[in-house]
Amino acid sequence: MDKIEHIGIAVKDLEKSNQLFASLFGKPHYKTEEVASEGVKTSFFQSGPNKIELLEATHPESPIAKFIEKKGEGIHHIAFAVTDIKAEIERLQKEGFVVLNKQPKKGADHKLVVFLHPKSTNGVLIELCQEIDSLK
Repeated sequence: MDKIEHIGIAVKDLEKSNQLFASLFGKPHYKTEEVASEGVKTSFFQSGPNKIELLEATHPESPIAKFIEKKGEGIHHIAFAVTDIKAEIERLQKEGFVVLNKQPKKGADHKLVVFLHPKSTNGVLIELCQEIDSLK
């Protein structure tokens, strides 16, 4: 894994949270995007070399809606940038980690993503991200 790519935060109201984080960082979000396949609308903030992704559910059955219902708003996942997502999936499975989606799927911010089950990562949902442009 190359670096922390972003930290994902589940929110009930994206616009209200955008205002809050804009005040916190002293600048507005740089992009919003909907990932229909995941039932989520996202907003990204840059703080130095770090990114924060706010996630709002677009329907009550989405994973974010279920997360907020169960745990409330807050940190949802930590994402790590990887150079070769398929090699990382294979390596992590051999190490005993539970991969939630065996094949990478298109996520927000022009990335291929895969998630590791929190039961295999001390209760933290881990996302692996690879830039789509970096595919060979």
